[in-house]
Formats: sequence, C-alpha cells, structure tokens
Amino acid sequence: MAVKRDRLRVGFVGSGFIAHFHLKSMVGVRNVDVTGVYSRSAEKRRRFSDAVTELGMGTCRTHDTLESLLAADDVDAIWILSPNDTRLGVMRALHAAVKAGGSKIFAVACEKPLARTVAEAREMVRLVEDAGLNHGYLENQVFATPVLRGKEIVWRRAASTTGRPYLARAAEEHSGPHEPWFWQGDRQGGGVLSDMMCHSVEVARHLLTEPGAKRGSLKVKAVNGTVANLKWTRPHYAEQLKKRFGAGVDYRNRPAEDFARGTVELEDEAGNELMIEATTSWAYVGAGLRIQLELLGPEYAMEFNSLATGLKVFMSRAVTGSEGEDLVEKQNAEQGLMPVLEDEAGVYGYTDENRHMVECFRKGETPLETFHDGLAVVEILMGLYMSSELGRTVRFPEPELEHYVPVVARR
Repeated sequence: MAVKRDRLRVGFVGSGFIAHFHLKSMVGVRNVDVTGVYSRSAEKRRRFSDAVTELGMGTCRTHDTLESLLAADDVDAIWILSPNDTRLGVMRALHAAVKAGGSKIFAVACEKPLARTVAEAREMVRLVEDAGLNHGYLENQVFATPVLRGKEIVWRRAASTTGRPYLARAAEEHSGPHEPWFWQGDRQGGGVLSDMMCHSVEVARHLLTEPGAKRGSLKVKAVNGTVANLKWTRPHYAEQLKKRFGAGVDYRNRPAEDFARGTVELEDEAGNELMIEATTSWAYVGAGLRIQLELLGPEYAMEFNSLATGLKVFMSRAVTGSEGEDLVEKQNAEQGLMPVLEDEAGVYGYTDENRHMVECFRKGETPLETFHDGLAVVEILMGLYMSSELGRTVRFPEPELEHYVPVVARR
C-alpha cells in the first residue's frame, strides 16, 4: 500500500561534494525537510548539518552510524550519496532494517551510477523491491532544464509532423574528480566511463524515448566502446595526482581511463534503428564542466552547450584571488573571459530531479527514473567496457555481462 505524507523527511547517506549539491538544490523544492545525515567523517557531518540550518531546510540530526539513521523516527526516505563501493552495503543495511521492522523508511533514492557491476545493480533492484520500498535513480541530466524544455518542443512540434528523432549525442568533460576514490578503479568501478558516461547514455536514451512511452520501449541491440589514458598517466600529471591524493592514487602503475567513447545501437517498438554517440573525459581543460547535448531527427536538430552561457564576466590580470568554483563547476581559472552559470543546480537538473523524487515519494507514485533504469545503464556501461577490452562490438543480450568487471576495476 502506497505511503503518503504531507511533507517528506529525508536523511542523507554521504556528506561530500554531491550531497551539498543536492542540498542546495532542495532549497527550490517544496514539502521537504532534511532531518538526518550519516557519513564516516564527524567533521563533514557537522558541516552538512550546519548547512541545512543555514539554508532553512529543517533540523538535521547527525548520526555516527548508518543503523542510527535508518532507525530514526524522523526520516521517511534516504538519499544514497556515498562512494560507489559503499552503496550495495547501504542498501543491504536498509533492506535488513525494514524487513526486521526496525525502520520506518519507505523510499530510497540512489545517486548515479546505481552500482559498479551488473550483478551489484541487479542485487540493488532485488533488495529494494523485496523490502517494498519506493525507489528512484538520481540521474540529474534527465531533469536538466534544457533537456526538459528541448525534448518537449522537439517531440511536440517536429517529431509529430516529420518523424521521431534517430540520433542523440551526449558529451561531458571536465578536468578531473574532487575525491580520491573516483580515481581508484576498484572503488569507483572504473574510470571516466563509469563516472560520467552513465549520464550521457541515460540522457540520450531519455531524449530518444517518446514522451509517455514505457522506459523499456527502446531495445539495446549492440554497443561499441573505446577507452584511453590521454593525460593523467603522463609522469608529470601522475605525480600531481599522487601529491594531491596520496599513494592510493597511483596512475603510473594503477590507472583508470580518463577518456571514453561509446556508440549504442537501439531499436524502437516500430523497428526503427536509433543511435547514441557518447564521449566523456577527465582530460578537458576549459572554463569548467562542459555538457554538450544534441538530438537529431528527419527535419530538425536540438543542441545545448552548458558553457555557452548568457552571462559572462571578464577579469584582467590585475584581479587576483583564491581558487574556487563560484562561477561554474570544475572551474579552471580566475582570470579572463569566463562563463557563469547563474543556477547550476537548476541547469544541471538537480532541482527538478529532487522536486520530482520528493513529490513521487510523498504521494506514493513511481518516479520517472527508478532502480530499473539504473540497472539498464550499468548493463550498457559494462557492455562498453567489455567492447573496449575485446576490441569488438558487443551484441545484446550478452550473458557474460552479468558478472563482468572492467579491467581497471579488477584487483
């Protein structure tokens, strides 16, 4: 039976960069309070709780164990925002607490990617459904404001008269992640392909899916992937990583890919052939994070570039100051002509994503993106990794993907 609430009380598992991004976006979401947080660092938990108070998002209690957060009587749903190698463990703990009657939580949302392998992702789905929880997959680019508006216009005005779109291109690039675990193949589950192409393939799949159609209306036929180490294995940059993150990030001997390219062949319900082209990189040095999206059809095209902003500022050499990311995420300079994203949380999709999840959980409805979509994404990613390892196209269904582990994630 669906649980309904006037307000949703959310607990965060994780208190790092992405947790703060989600928190800031929730200022634009109604009917929600952030009432709890658990992470391994007491100092980060305290800073997160203080940020909740400062933003007026409720009274957030800090929990020194995951079990304490799951048993709290003031938490209805949790957002899993901890590192990739912890997410299955969090889900197992939540499943056990709910099944034993020790938790009142009735919904869970998980940040991308859902898991590191197909087997892990399938177990996440099994656990959440066995526990009877409502569930959402946090893929922000599906809810990005240009994606929402662009898809609506294309399908309503162009596809309806000249035919469905057939090609989606998605690229995401920046200069590298914030935390050391992202760079560690075994903990993260791979390199940039796992970290960022999960965005690209899902936003492209979403753009190609007819509004109102079932999420599985597009069938994956085959994938072809390429990975490379372009920048961070060079001695100078490998040494930079070691100095920045410690000996645990050793790109001389244990690198993960910093470039990935993938093509995904799909088929719609009418048998039409569709294509996704995706490119991701940790080796892009520009103004900051760049997201490039395109959707092409018989008589139309849509495109978006996150750095082609309406607002720009120029600062001469005389303007000096500390490094920061106050203009755009992964900002690489403090001088010159620079784009500014006035509302990163909105443009990137976090605000509408969290609004959607909160309302679905609060009303007992199924979100647009669920753990099933997270599983579908991981299947594509593992297919791309396998393709790059074997040097050939991988055709679906591929039974070997179930327990496949990317080369850089093997211990």
